[in-house]
Amino acid sequence: MDNVIQVGEEVPDFEVDAYLPEKDDFGKIRLSDYKGKWVVLLFYPADFTFVCPTELEDAAEFYENFRKEGAEIMSVSTDTHYVHKAWHDHSQAISKVKYPMLADPAGRLSRMFGTYLEDVGLSLRGTFIIDPDGKLVSAEIHSNDIGRNIEEIHRKFLAAKYVSEHEGRVCPARWKPGEKDLAPSVSLVGKI
Repeated sequence: MDNVIQVGEEVPDFEVDAYLPEKDDFGKIRLSDYKGKWVVLLFYPADFTFVCPTELEDAAEFYENFRKEGAEIMSVSTDTHYVHKAWHDHSQAISKVKYPMLADPAGRLSRMFGTYLEDVGLSLRGTFIIDPDGKLVSAEIHSNDIGRNIEEIHRKFLAAKYVSEHEGRVCPARWKPGEKDLAPSVSLVGKI
């Protein structure tokens, strides 16, 4: 997996087809169009599956919380944008999705983030948080058998946003907004 983007690196600009549920239309999504905003990418294996709709519905329920804090959620699978629309039109859970659903049928984006399964042409479950400058600040990839907790992803996003706005401060385990942060005696901030 050469050229997989790593935490701390700037994410190369990309352009993909997408289904845009808020407009009930198709369009192009460019990462550069979101410069100055936080972006949360949710990679998943495939539409019309079992665990995926539970995650995307969970993300739909938290979507306004992310937007209120200046973040955009986007889901990504190797399905086409046409399949995303068909799923949105036929699934009660997916009909709640308002965020862009990105199409990655050639696996280009999935390869860039290290989630692509070459032998089956699908993506692993991966969650990536990109800061307003386009730098990757959080990456998590796990088995397709395990569903994500969007509430925890939201907490991680808020922690990433907090430390970006409070130089020299870090967030301990289970940190939530309003709780005490930490000031390391030796600054490793941004070096790990």
